[in-house]
Amino acid sequence: MGLLLRLTFLLTIVCVSVHVYLETAWQSAPAHRPSGATTWPTHTWTQQGVTKRVPAEPRGSNDGIALKPHDRMMMMRRDEGLRLQRQRKAPRWHIALQPWASHTHSLEDEAKRFLDYITTPQLSCESPHVGPGRGWAVCLDPKYSLTHRMQHKHCRVYSFGLGPDDRVLERFLARSGCEVHCFDPSLRQPHLQHAEMWLHRLSIDWRDPNPAVVAQHQYANTKKLATILNDFGHRQVDVLKADMESAEWKVLENLILEGVLDSVSQLLLELHLHWAGFEVAGDDPSVVRYWFSLLKELESANFHLFHIRSDPSKPHVFLHKNVLNASSAYTLAWVNTRWTL
Repeated sequence: MGLLLRLTFLLTIVCVSVHVYLETAWQSAPAHRPSGATTWPTHTWTQQGVTKRVPAEPRGSNDGIALKPHDRMMMMRRDEGLRLQRQRKAPRWHIALQPWASHTHSLEDEAKRFLDYITTPQLSCESPHVGPGRGWAVCLDPKYSLTHRMQHKHCRVYSFGLGPDDRVLERFLARSGCEVHCFDPSLRQPHLQHAEMWLHRLSIDWRDPNPAVVAQHQYANTKKLATILNDFGHRQVDVLKADMESAEWKVLENLILEGVLDSVSQLLLELHLHWAGFEVAGDDPSVVRYWFSLLKELESANFHLFHIRSDPSKPHVFLHKNVLNASSAYTLAWVNTRWTL
């Protein structure tokens, strides 16, 4: 009887050991996945206490298939957009100020450097479209994406300004196949479709409104561009035109710090130089150094100046002074050289 008990005990131990070995080997073996199936990363992300698994990017369904040029371009654009989103860094708090133009920190030296910069094209556009009046311009060179997107009805335009007096360029782009959104906080209705354009009672700002103000008035007529893009469900803007009546410096700073310019193909701005601008502080040389630093940040973001026009109807006043006979208003246009075919 004792021998039988010992044999039973040993057999039980052997069975348990074999079961544990098989279970461990099964768990450690890689699972078989069919070709082309979605794979899952080993890491997880957590938001509000809930852990979710995020699928890795599946292999493209067009692998090994010849694509039409337009489809290939759209896939490349999509992949580039995903890459930029992954590389986009956290918002910055301050722009990088450029060194002083001279050791004297004089207004004349800062103004000369700044004016030389905004009156020197950085890129030659072979096919510009320049409107009458204040000379707003877009670059229609085939090597940049705007012309192609206009032809395929994928173009989107944002125009910020006051009043309907200067919408010649917007009407041209709408007739050429663009979806045009005009933003004007003086409109009576929140949203209105007029002819070939959408009109919105809204304007761009360098900050979102206080939530208490929004709750009180039930409608906020100024928002950051990032917020507007999110609200409208838009990822990119082919042409961003803005005449902000001296708010352009702080708005531009916000676009730079939040990395929103990655979503813009061509940028058209009217610069007002007769005073520092809203919430721009410092003495005159510091103000001009700040202006110049913002434009250099634009250049670092792959925006290159291709069109300059001074407004002859404006007085020649630079920070309330007559400096180098400079005009008080300039219309400038940049193209984002990332957006190429």
